[in-house]
Amino acid sequence: MNGPHDMGGMQCYGPVVAERDEPLFHAPWERRAMAVTVAMGATGLWNLDMMRFARESLPPAIYLSSSYYEIWIRALEAMLAQRGIAVPGQVAAGEPARPARVPDGEAMRAALARGGPTQREAMRPARFKAGDTVRARNLNPQGHTRLPRYARGKAGTIEAVNGCHVFADANAAGRGEDPQWLYTVRFAATELFGEGAELAHFVFIDCFEPYLEN
Repeated sequence: MNGPHDMGGMQCYGPVVAERDEPLFHAPWERRAMAVTVAMGATGLWNLDMMRFARESLPPAIYLSSSYYEIWIRALEAMLAQRGIAVPGQVAAGEPARPARVPDGEAMRAALARGGPTQREAMRPARFKAGDTVRARNLNPQGHTRLPRYARGKAGTIEAVNGCHVFADANAAGRGEDPQWLYTVRFAATELFGEGAELAHFVFIDCFEPYLEN
């Protein structure tokens, strides 16, 4: 999806300024926003990639004017409405939503401690190997994708083969995990951003096999 979230390489937004000694949360509501979003994800009503797509699908004016956790909450509201759990008016009024499966707190803590690995068993050989020259396909999908817009159509070199992983594009669309080989691809900054980019600088991007061609 070519949404407002895909800002890499875009001009007129200024540099990224890191906040020194940034806290995990800037306000108590941010901690609750994260907890509620994670808890609702544990109900199984959607997967991680579906929620990422919900954030990307927010209107540009809302996305660009919202803080990080405001984006999380706005996307969660959209998912609740889409699933018929709560309509926007209920959320704004603070009314209770239709009951959903309530996750067990201890089970959630154990699951978060284990993490959520995405690597899966390979069903076929990898198409590429380290050192191969590849080109990122010029894709403009309607749904979720992990291929940055600035890399599409650009040539790079396979740096590493990282095994098979859940294919985010398919998972976000509800088509199942559809595991695909994942590669780290090295792109020259001049290839991505033109002659004005720094020489001898490189960008490393993890790319699923369907993103790449010879």
